[in-house]
Amino acid sequence: MIGRALAASVLALQFAAAPAQAAPVRCTPKKATMAIAETWAQRRVNAEKVWPLTTGRGVTVAVIDSGVDETHPQIRLGGKADLTNTGFRDCVGHGTAVAGLIAGQPRKDIPFHGVAPGVSLLSIKYVTGDRGDVGLLSKAIKTAVDEHADVINVSVEASNTPDLKAAVDYALERDVVIVAAAGNLSNDDGTSTPSYPAAYDGVLSVGSATPDGGRSTFSNPNAVAVLGPGEGVSSTWPLKGYQSALKGTSYAAPYVTGVVALVRARHPGLTQLQVRRRITLTADGASGTGTGAGMVNPLLAVTAVLPSEQVAVAPPVPPPLPATVVRKAVPPDQRSMEVATMVAAGGFSLVGVALAAWVFVPMGRRRRWRPGSPPDIGRIDG
Repeated sequence: MIGRALAASVLALQFAAAPAQAAPVRCTPKKATMAIAETWAQRRVNAEKVWPLTTGRGVTVAVIDSGVDETHPQIRLGGKADLTNTGFRDCVGHGTAVAGLIAGQPRKDIPFHGVAPGVSLLSIKYVTGDRGDVGLLSKAIKTAVDEHADVINVSVEASNTPDLKAAVDYALERDVVIVAAAGNLSNDDGTSTPSYPAAYDGVLSVGSATPDGGRSTFSNPNAVAVLGPGEGVSSTWPLKGYQSALKGTSYAAPYVTGVVALVRARHPGLTQLQVRRRITLTADGASGTGTGAGMVNPLLAVTAVLPSEQVAVAPPVPPPLPATVVRKAVPPDQRSMEVATMVAAGGFSLVGVALAAWVFVPMGRRRRWRPGSPPDIGRIDG
């Protein structure tokens, strides 16, 4: 990969687009065309089916790249920052193309639009050519977080450094979804090495897909989560034009970034981890090595009902009551029990006497018996 021989303090970055362009001496991006045709990628993603539910409104997406040409009629920026001290212009074209794929505004006379045209785009320029400093990339990620980005698109590949890892962790801890290009194969023998920040845990790494849904031959197979269209792509370009036949994982990533924005807008209660999980669970399915969960599926990503998100969380078990709350059993009062027994016995005796009187007294009266006189036992005549 370009830049591995440079000093550790200034590591080179290569745009994840194939082939790489030489750094311009002046602000002269590659010449644009003024006409554009509908591509297979736009038909396959078919994001407009989701727009009745959401266009991404309310979500801020940061494009960390070469800048964005905000004069383009299909580009609408919500904010911008320049970390290169060269101005806000996009002198490469890469950033403008990425921005268009994410949020290009639909027009009746143009067969092109972005995935989530309702988002607020934030352009953070950190590079002026096809190489940049990894320190500025780290700073750009932190800047995007501090500017309240909900989603960050990083269509570059870089080496692993402590600063870059710290910037990614900074974003994840603040619930920001980072979507990054998996990178393009650069070794002559076809072998691949991990590309960063895509290979970091917690980053949604995107590989390039062919029209049939397979992995592009140039797409780095390492740490791929999902695929996005990365061949024969058309998008916006500086000087109010368009560029066709774009190729690279850096053009696949913004398709996924747009879908992430749609999900965040439709399901604002989901964490960045849950959003990434939803994107992978609703993809079209793996189709070989380096394809992850397969081609991203906007409609399913937004509308699917995932049981794991619907399960109610049981309330925590309450702590046990303190011992002082439960009254201890009072020991029996033996004296009271004896008195109660005697009273009960006396009561039963009185009841017995009353019953006897009720039975025997009437019998005595019938036989003329009086208290104190002997009973009349009868007389013998004769």
